[in-house]
Amino acid sequence: MPTINSPSLQQPELAKLKNYLISIVNREMENNPPSPENRQKAVTQIIQQGYQSLKIQLPNAVRDQIFREIFDEMLGFGVIQPLLEDPSISEIMVNGVDKVYIERKGKLVKTNLVFEDESQIVRLIDRIILPLGRRVDGDTPTVDARLPDGSRVNAVVRPVAIDGPNITIRKFQKDKLGVDKLVEFGSMSQVMANFIKACVVSRLNIIISGGTGSGKTTLLNVLSSFIPEDERIVTIEDAAELRLQQDHVVRLETKPADLDEKHSVTIRDLVRNALRMRPDRIVVGEVRGGEALDMLQAMNTGHDGSLTTLHANTPRDAISRLETMTLMAGMDLPIKVIREQIASAIDVIVQQSRMRDGSRKVTSICEVAGMEGDTVVMTEIYRFEQTSQDDEGKITGEHRPTGIRPLFTPRLEASGFKLGPEVFGANLSEMLSKTRR
Repeated sequence: MPTINSPSLQQPELAKLKNYLISIVNREMENNPPSPENRQKAVTQIIQQGYQSLKIQLPNAVRDQIFREIFDEMLGFGVIQPLLEDPSISEIMVNGVDKVYIERKGKLVKTNLVFEDESQIVRLIDRIILPLGRRVDGDTPTVDARLPDGSRVNAVVRPVAIDGPNITIRKFQKDKLGVDKLVEFGSMSQVMANFIKACVVSRLNIIISGGTGSGKTTLLNVLSSFIPEDERIVTIEDAAELRLQQDHVVRLETKPADLDEKHSVTIRDLVRNALRMRPDRIVVGEVRGGEALDMLQAMNTGHDGSLTTLHANTPRDAISRLETMTLMAGMDLPIKVIREQIASAIDVIVQQSRMRDGSRKVTSICEVAGMEGDTVVMTEIYRFEQTSQDDEGKITGEHRPTGIRPLFTPRLEASGFKLGPEVFGANLSEMLSKTRR
């Protein structure tokens, strides 16, 4: 038992007390393992008994804080547990022992949280990934995983992480955002929302393009919610994040290689397998490599209505990224053939952007209209036009149609969506006045 001076404890002594109580909990849990449903109660009792045996009297606030930290360490995720419980935080970034950042309302803020040492960060990473059968070490220094609540985790350790272990957590939002909320937040207009819904129901192939943290997965969730209930959906992801509300959903997730570097299952493997599962829709969380070719071939062979995301800053960049990723499949295809595949497979590109003020907006919706020579032709249907930025940096603007009606309009009408000319920006009063003349 450590020597502890009471009643006024300094920080090193508090740390010593905390570690001592943790060792008691670990020993008791090993000697008398409780059932999973009684684990929480058992840990609480052991902490209290261990504290009482020391016969010290701490201020209630200090005692409760130590108990909470031990509880988080044993049953939660230690130092970052309070951040995980804060609904206003969307992302957590551990850059080092004393460099813990959060994203709140689109802004990055440094917290005052501190880890004891690098080994505590590594233990936290192990606690996250071991239940999933994954590992991270010098030979496999990066890992993707998810928390029990669905939050996405990426961890990097030495030697790749030069300054020490690093954790990035994209938090799972418990309150599912619907399209009404996106309209309310100004991410898109109601007219755009109606148009996108028509595109999804009419089984157009849609790509959501955007940068890191721009809200692509959130938007993919919203678009997926428009898929009719009577369709069979297969979702494919690296780490399962999508939350589809339909009943008939098959969720597939990649598997990393085992210890002998074998038996991995990649996104590409899952896309190929999904084609044998009689899907009405294939939803891929994100395409990053050679699976882009398999997606394009699926879209071109009757699997209409597929949805996916990719990293790109503009719709035109998204086309270039698709070309590059298709070449990564290892097929020696001429660039013109690849572009023809893209032009015939993709119908719509939705560009999602994170603005300078931290807000997320759909900044463009483009139709992939076909080929003209060796070039993929794109037509912008809607765009976001920024009008001002106030002293606090808040951006204001307007989502506007360009006035161009897409070539796939007959497909929308065949599915029951009669979109009038005003949806695409035509001014009816001007049209009528011209007709009278």
